[in-house]
Amino acid sequence: MFARTPRLLLRPAWPEDAAALTQAIGHEDVARMAARVPYPYTRADAEHWLAQPCGPTEPRFLITALDRGGAPELIGGIAIIAGDTGHELGYWLTPSAWGRGYATEAGRAVVAMARDALPISRLGAWHFVDNPASGRVLGKLGFRATGQRMARASAGRSGLSPSLHYALDLESERRSIMPLAA
Repeated sequence: MFARTPRLLLRPAWPEDAAALTQAIGHEDVARMAARVPYPYTRADAEHWLAQPCGPTEPRFLITALDRGGAPELIGGIAIIAGDTGHELGYWLTPSAWGRGYATEAGRAVVAMARDALPISRLGAWHFVDNPASGRVLGKLGFRATGQRMARASAGRSGLSPSLHYALDLESERRSIMPLAA
């Protein structure tokens, strides 16, 4: 799967992306806000992640910016993964891409894919309490806070951190965009 938005290309990750991935994700500030990203992030970590297979309901994309003046630039990643609460949306951006609406733009494309092409009825997402920007992105994507709060593992923090859960009902979204029968 690929997706194109006005400013972004979402595409599968390839082995030759290891160096660019290591550079884009290898920031302590990124690792602290992601559950599965270790810090420091090494080329071996990138190669290991790039070699992992994806399930048929688990699309995984690198986010490439097309509007940054020059060659396309790897600025992040976004995926649907089978998590402990069902299918979950996860994403990250390199710090130079923060605050520009890229996460929302990429998220809209992936949520549309999940709604239109995947047999998933619900998406969940978590964010660490000290990352309210991620909660705002989830809200813009239509996710709603469930009220569930728990300490979740963070590889970048080397421990547990308080997190908030969000959910998006894809079935109700499907119903709301279906044309009425004539």
